[in-house]
Amino acid sequence: MHHGLEFQLQILVFTVALQPLSILVVDDDDVAAEVVTRCIGHQLLDCRVVVAQDGQTALEILRGLHPDKVIRKPYVILLDLKMPRMNGVEFLKELRLDEALRGTVVFVLSSSDAPADRVSAYHEFAAGYLDKANLGHRLAGLARFIDEYRSACTLPE
Repeated sequence: MHHGLEFQLQILVFTVALQPLSILVVDDDDVAAEVVTRCIGHQLLDCRVVVAQDGQTALEILRGLHPDKVIRKPYVILLDLKMPRMNGVEFLKELRLDEALRGTVVFVLSSSDAPADRVSAYHEFAAGYLDKANLGHRLAGLARFIDEYRSACTLPE
């Protein structure tokens, strides 16, 4: 009986690992967004990256209101905090108020290491807070982290 359960778990993990994933990168820094997009694209074969320059644009994409950009479920969000129009914390607050979007998995990927920013992000239920300055050469690790996260967890659909 134990071996049957172990086999079923292996099949489940294999199935989840192959599940296509979309990543919404919300960042007004075009260079940072491009670096993250390229790194994820090179590391994760079964992944589609969509970029939004601010929180307002990201909400339009998530709600299916953007004229050009579409995101498919399941998805995770990589969110910068310091953006014009609608910053990351404002975006998180709006996201959590939206019944259809409140369960969205969001990882903050910010250049800010201010404790107040981390507290604000976690207060709005960010799944994690990653400091861009400390990623540097470890960007491939970010892609592996996302892949491991997707393999270990069942994301909302």
